[in-house]
Amino acid sequence: MVRTRGLGRALGHVTGRGVGRGDRDDSGDAPQRQRPTASARRQRVPVTTAHDEPVVPAPDVEADIFSDDPMTPADVEDTGANIPADTGVQAAEDEHEGFPGGPSDLSVLTQYADHVACSVWMGEEHPELKLSYHERKVHSLGRPVPAIEGLVFGTGLSPLIACSVDTGDRGLLSSFVEQWYRETSSFHLPVGELTITLDDVSSILHMPVDDAVQMLVDLLMAGHWTAAARAYLLHLLGCTPFANKSATNVHVVYLEALRDLSQTGRYAWGVVALVHMYDQLNDASINSSRQLGGYITLLQCWIYEHFPSVAESTTDQDYDEDSSRACRWIVTKKTVKSIRTMVYRERLDRLRIPDVFWIPYGEHRPVRDFHLISCYFGLLCWGLVAVYYRPERVVRQFGYT
Repeated sequence: MVRTRGLGRALGHVTGRGVGRGDRDDSGDAPQRQRPTASARRQRVPVTTAHDEPVVPAPDVEADIFSDDPMTPADVEDTGANIPADTGVQAAEDEHEGFPGGPSDLSVLTQYADHVACSVWMGEEHPELKLSYHERKVHSLGRPVPAIEGLVFGTGLSPLIACSVDTGDRGLLSSFVEQWYRETSSFHLPVGELTITLDDVSSILHMPVDDAVQMLVDLLMAGHWTAAARAYLLHLLGCTPFANKSATNVHVVYLEALRDLSQTGRYAWGVVALVHMYDQLNDASINSSRQLGGYITLLQCWIYEHFPSVAESTTDQDYDEDSSRACRWIVTKKTVKSIRTMVYRERLDRLRIPDVFWIPYGEHRPVRDFHLISCYFGLLCWGLVAVYYRPERVVRQFGYT
């Protein structure tokens, strides 16, 4: 069961006013409500009927991470059942609708005209995305002082200190953003649809995705050091899972979730991190976007884990297997080659099923077990941001099978 009660109140109810988002305001990262476009009214029957219908949250999931007014199936009107009987001429016309090299049925990918892939297909080369990269700031700040180290460890966020990669691969990430579609919350590749799941977040970052075991922290003994711990954690969160497009600013909304550090470790931070990553991918996949925010480490290490034939990566031979999976990759200016987006795009076009590592965390299960919450499908909401989480669309097997 996802422990989000309290985190929803801490983050969801204080982010609705005076906060910009996306390319319009690079100074803020607090969420605003954005309904997933797959919920728009449909004019034809989707290609895949079962998976394209909006779903409701699983009844056994305690989900205060959902906002007070989440998008529900009541907001969706599926007009497919009302199609007139004499569809002879119309059906013939529909067969030829769509985009060259793109979707022929526009009832699913409803925003393809504004997608970066559309402009690339039309010969308008899209420049590589600028990466809003803050991971080096974690390294420069260093580890917490001994007086607050126990407090930071008790929140469950301490793995973020060591797992950040040093350099982002602009060409690699730009090529994957071209394959991302907000309507399905997945990358559309020659082998099918793949996406970053809660299991990926748990394994790569070691962030809690369900009820975390609360570490015992003696806050009374800590005294005034709690303020220093909150400041350190605010910097850590702003540079890692919740990095925005600003080079210097971190939104103070996270302080609300750090008010009681004895409860901070019980929040499903990994769920919120995934919502933020999806939202940043949604923004970056629009043709007018020139920048990618979010936690670059999560996306880049996910690619390393699943696509060894696409991304050239270097593993650390001294990797401690008890550490998060992100720590096993050496990602520096020396190891990351300056390969252009076009080259990565060609590699993705040649991708075949044997080239994908479908279950990369088998040997890591003794350290980080698979959580059944990763099989949940429906809406994930953080504050006013709502995204679809659709692992049932993804052509991959989970680690417990």
